[in-house]
Amino acid sequence: MLSGTALTTFGLNGKFLAVAERLAAPAGLTAAWWQVLGAVLREPLPVAGIARVMGITRQSVQRVADLLVERGLATYQPNPAHRRAKLLAPTAAGREAVTRIDPGHRELAARLSRALGGEAEFAAVLDALTRLSRALDELSVTEPPADL
Repeated sequence: MLSGTALTTFGLNGKFLAVAERLAAPAGLTAAWWQVLGAVLREPLPVAGIARVMGITRQSVQRVADLLVERGLATYQPNPAHRRAKLLAPTAAGREAVTRIDPGHRELAARLSRALGGEAEFAAVLDALTRLSRALDELSVTEPPADL
């Protein structure tokens, strides 16, 4: 069952990334740029904090963050909690780019909800994925099993 769950999840990740690329392209973004900008829409975060939230490496986020800043979609701000770890924040242009994705995102969400059988089923899928993620966090899956 674990292998089937992992393979299905890997497949879903690929499908979501492909959909994200299609949704983000008209706004002049990539899926990765959208993902990083989305992480800082509510509040500026350090690159390491974004990486933690997204579950990817700090180096990957750093490359994307630097590109976003270079293109005027984000800016680095001083971090009162840590002098060297600056905070990434979206610029007005970055916020506007993400906003341009909203209509396509809403339309896809509605179509997916219908395909799943409605809002209740969609919520059940989200709940199951959230529980799976929490369970993996609790198991500390990065540690080898005791019997190895």
